[in-house]
Amino acid sequence: MRILCTNDDGINAPGLKVIEQIARALSDDVWIVAPELDQSGVSHSLSLNDPLRLREVSPRHFAVRGTPTDCVIMGARHILGDKLPDLVLSGVNKGRNVAEDVVYSGTIAGALEGTILGFPSFALSQEFSIETRNAPLWDTGLKFGPDIIRKVIGAGVPRNTVINVNFPSCMPDDVKGI
Repeated sequence: MRILCTNDDGINAPGLKVIEQIARALSDDVWIVAPELDQSGVSHSLSLNDPLRLREVSPRHFAVRGTPTDCVIMGARHILGDKLPDLVLSGVNKGRNVAEDVVYSGTIAGALEGTILGFPSFALSQEFSIETRNAPLWDTGLKFGPDIIRKVIGAGVPRNTVINVNFPSCMPDDVKGI
C-alpha cells in the first residue's frame, strides 16, 4: 500500500514524525510531502499567486513552499508519478480538530484534498491539555493510530468521506475505549 503523508505544522513538526511512524506500521511505501513552514489555520487554500517551491529533504521526504492542499496535489500528481497513493494521512496535528476548528484546519484540508482526488484519507490530531501543551502525548496516537486506520479501511471508507480522528490527551493506558 502506498501512503502519502502531509500536515499543516510543517516539515519539521514532531507530529509529522508520528504520522510517518503510524504509516510505516501499515506499509513500507511511505512518502512525506509537507509544507516548508507552519501552515496552521490556512484551511483548504491553494497557493495561486506564488510559485510552489519543492525541496527534497531526504529520500521520499519533500518540503513544499505552500499549503497542505498544495502538498497533497504536488505529491499525488507530480512526485509519486504513475503509481498513485492508496491512502492519504494528514497530521498528526498538535491540537484537536473538532467543531468549527475543522473549517480552518490545514490538517483537515490535507485529508479533504486527498478525498477530492479520490483517495481514502484520514486527518489525525493529538489533543493536549494545559499540562501537556509543550509535550503532547504522541504515544497515544502511535499506539492506536495504525489499528484505527486498519479497522476503518477494513470496514470500507465511503467515497467522498474524510475520516477525522482525535486522540485524547492522556497516556495510552488511560484510554477507556475506541
